[in-house]
Amino acid sequence: MNAGNRRTLRMLVTGGGTGGHTYPALTTVAAVREQTAARGIDLDVLWVGTASGLEARIAAEHDIPFRVIKAGKLRRSPSARELVTNLADMFRIPVGILQAFGVAAGYRPDVVLSTGGYVCVPLGLASRMLGRPLVMHEQITALGLANRILSRFATRIALTHPSSIEHLPASARGRAVVTGNPVRPHLLHGNAPSGRWHFRLSPELPVVYVTGGAQGSRQINTMVEQILPWLLTRTQVLHQCGPDWIAQLTQAAAGLPAQLRERYQPVAYVGKELADVFAAADIVVSRSGAGTIAELTAVGKPSVLIPLVPSAGDEQRQNARYLAEAGAARALLEDGPRADRLLAELDALLGDPEARALMAKTARSLGRVDAADALARVILEEAGVA
Repeated sequence: MNAGNRRTLRMLVTGGGTGGHTYPALTTVAAVREQTAARGIDLDVLWVGTASGLEARIAAEHDIPFRVIKAGKLRRSPSARELVTNLADMFRIPVGILQAFGVAAGYRPDVVLSTGGYVCVPLGLASRMLGRPLVMHEQITALGLANRILSRFATRIALTHPSSIEHLPASARGRAVVTGNPVRPHLLHGNAPSGRWHFRLSPELPVVYVTGGAQGSRQINTMVEQILPWLLTRTQVLHQCGPDWIAQLTQAAAGLPAQLRERYQPVAYVGKELADVFAAADIVVSRSGAGTIAELTAVGKPSVLIPLVPSAGDEQRQNARYLAEAGAARALLEDGPRADRLLAELDALLGDPEARALMAKTARSLGRVDAADALARVILEEAGVA
């Protein structure tokens, strides 16, 4: 740390590619900033990632300095089409390590936070070579390939789930701590009337919020389109369908009977309004990635989960089964994702407000709203800030 009237903590952040890696990093930066300010310490942050990853855009939007390095993604079971890409990526790895070492050596961080994605490996290796403390965070139950590598020399390993400890190398388990998965704090303070007003939703009918992620999901979109004429007799639907689907689903809305048409609102993307949308929603239909599960349990929302299969380590199906067995969600697991099954699950929940209330309470009991603060404390401990 720098000498002077106020100390400065220098934190290097790496992680991204997807929202599941990027948003926990962003939320944790905010928590670290808050905790250092309370201690009279300034925080200096540098985010390192790839130019094409989500992290580049998110860092720019939040005025966080960003450096680009090359990074190669090694696919564990590449298809024939991916073999050439795998070979090309292998040559990027040593270049990325040299770039990462140069960035880290010049920046001289007090601590490094890694939240996953293949871009983390070069920075993790650089932090070890420079003797800098590395805090690694894993969002999913089974470790991703990048974190399997980093777990062998990270000084602390922050986990979302206690069950993840058994996936760590035996030599790394003593360095593990369960913090939960950081959730953007503004999601916890949504306003239901604002959400309904913004999307022209009636206060008289329950709201089903459907999302397949920022880009939407062909599978979810197709199923919802098939069941709309029946579903809209019971409820109203806000459907975040992705930019590639908005034209088709707007046309589908136009073809609905007049009395149902106004009950369906397809939108390409839900951004800063998401907190209000969660607050307004009576049921959420979504995938079951780690970030989604963390958000649904933090805000305490009943949900019908449609896991993406295959996903890394079958993670989404494990997540969905975990919530369903706990009574915090319904999940399309055994018979696969079929439109008639989705309609049956929604119909049952729409007809049973008490079941929805119990499901919401159970989901909230599984959430970790303090995850970002817990992870921030681990980072400050590793940085030597009491």
